[in-house]
Amino acid sequence: MSKKIKIWVMLGFTVIVLLLLKLLFDRRFDSVESLQNYMKGFGMAAPLALTVFQAMQVVVPVLPGYLGCAAGAVAFGSMTGFWCNYIGISTGSVIAYFLARKYGMDIVLTMFPKKQYEKWSRRIEKSKSYGWFLFIATLLPLFPDDFLCYFSGLIKMNSRKFIWIIILGKPWCILAYSIAFGMIK
Repeated sequence: MSKKIKIWVMLGFTVIVLLLLKLLFDRRFDSVESLQNYMKGFGMAAPLALTVFQAMQVVVPVLPGYLGCAAGAVAFGSMTGFWCNYIGISTGSVIAYFLARKYGMDIVLTMFPKKQYEKWSRRIEKSKSYGWFLFIATLLPLFPDDFLCYFSGLIKMNSRKFIWIIILGKPWCILAYSIAFGMIK
């Protein structure tokens, strides 16, 4: 793996971990109101901050995406939270795909354990149509979507097809999360 990739991956990972540790130690999120107040601290840029966070959590998969979906829906309501999450997660998915296309197996094995790669490779080899498999996977909650975005770049899936799968498949699970978490008051 190139030194440049390792530096960017480690920098992204470190920033996310430090931010999460700071938030944890500051105990800012002990209630719905404390999360909403924290997000309001970003002012007009709060939705953009969530969108960028969601994109980064796909590119540097440290946290499950549903946590950001929950934060967005609780902080901004179901619909605004949905749009921030959908745009961020979709953008991050496309970035992950193109990173894998450019940097290949090295970046994937930096982000994910080799066992996970081998497990999914075997499963996908048995799949008759990877495109349909990916589409269905994007519809399901708690599926390893981040990994599949990188994997799609490795197998050199057509980029237009990949982007359409993300655009059409991603919103449904995110919308369900947004509606469910938006009911928390």
